[in-house]
Amino acid sequence: MDEKAVLIIGGGIAGIQSSIDLANMGKKVYLVEKKPSIGGRMAQLDKTFPTNDCAMCILAPKMIECANHENITLLTYSEVLEVQGEKGNFRARILKKARFVEESKCVGCGECAAKCPTKVVDEFNAGLGVRKAIYKYFPQAVPSTYVIDPEHCRLKQGKKCGICEKTCKAKAINYEQKDSEIVLEVGAVVMATGFDLYNVAPLKEYGWSTLPNVLTAMQFERMICASGPTGGHLKRPSDGKEPASLAFIQCVGSRDVRHKRYCSAVCCMHATKEAILAHEHCRGLSSTIFYMDMRAVGKGFQDYVRRAKAEYSVDYVRARPGRITENEENHNPVIHYEDTVTRELKAREFDMVVLSQALIPSESNLSVAGKLGVELDEFGFVSMTRDVLDPFTTNRDGIFACGFCQSPMDVPDSVIRASAAASKVAEALARGH
Repeated sequence: MDEKAVLIIGGGIAGIQSSIDLANMGKKVYLVEKKPSIGGRMAQLDKTFPTNDCAMCILAPKMIECANHENITLLTYSEVLEVQGEKGNFRARILKKARFVEESKCVGCGECAAKCPTKVVDEFNAGLGVRKAIYKYFPQAVPSTYVIDPEHCRLKQGKKCGICEKTCKAKAINYEQKDSEIVLEVGAVVMATGFDLYNVAPLKEYGWSTLPNVLTAMQFERMICASGPTGGHLKRPSDGKEPASLAFIQCVGSRDVRHKRYCSAVCCMHATKEAILAHEHCRGLSSTIFYMDMRAVGKGFQDYVRRAKAEYSVDYVRARPGRITENEENHNPVIHYEDTVTRELKAREFDMVVLSQALIPSESNLSVAGKLGVELDEFGFVSMTRDVLDPFTTNRDGIFACGFCQSPMDVPDSVIRASAAASKVAEALARGH
């Protein structure tokens, strides 16, 4: 057994950064990711605040470094089944699901997807647009291997097809591929399971899924991204026209005793970024952000808000919208709200409305924590230890956590905490050795 091996669960920016840092220290790292590619939620972003730098330009080099590092073994499209043992001597069982495409042969050309007749709602694009039953998770995916979705593949469902096998010149399609189980001996484990998006459908007052021009923040993010379903063009779902006015509603599902009581930390700056990008895409477009309290706590965040107001004419309205109705003549959403400064009840009409939904611990957080024996708090985040100088340890010795699975945080905070967690892991393994 190699006591210096580390298992990292979650291939988002936190898991990637922690893997690279540990690998550069000479530690053997196994990075497990349930999706077909590493990259996590950051891969879905167009830009990052407050610099508006290209998210993929930051993420892609790290993904490639992670995949090519001699000390890192990527286990994508895989899940943790069980972890037993103690610090310095953990035994982990990993399920590696069948892609039905051989990674060693696939060249990522995409001819199979082009010919595939089955269309499926695209999860990566937040439900906007479609993908095929054989697909690459996103254009810059690492590994750049296609995967067959067995739930929608005609052949795997017992129907006639096989077009992708006939099309693939590299002979990479293998319908007989089976799930496999891998057993790893590691000295420490790092949880970096990230976050999911809160389902806003139960908040009927906002009309999401019933009013066509009401989108979630992630749907809007994918829409303005050049690699997204509209090629970066802002289009109203109802008629495909370019919007002239946008509204952003903050704290949809968060800071709400009926749903999630905590603040999701990033929504205020995310809405500000989206309003700025929308103005850059459509000159003359006006944006209004309805907020409860502006959480601009990071470096340069307050200047970012000031710049949005001064250079991009973003209007910030302190209000708590109560409901959204629709102007049936033009399908414009109408926001009914109380201005919490003037205490007046008002209504305003917009071309599109964007809901900043609550961010919640990843769905896998609960199952992974259960398998690891890690305690979670009332919201599903990893419980912090009482040692304020060591916030990366969990209740179980040898198991650490970093990133959004601990508490709501943005990309820079996740990267900082991932590197700090890596140093704590290395320290613990060195003491054990």
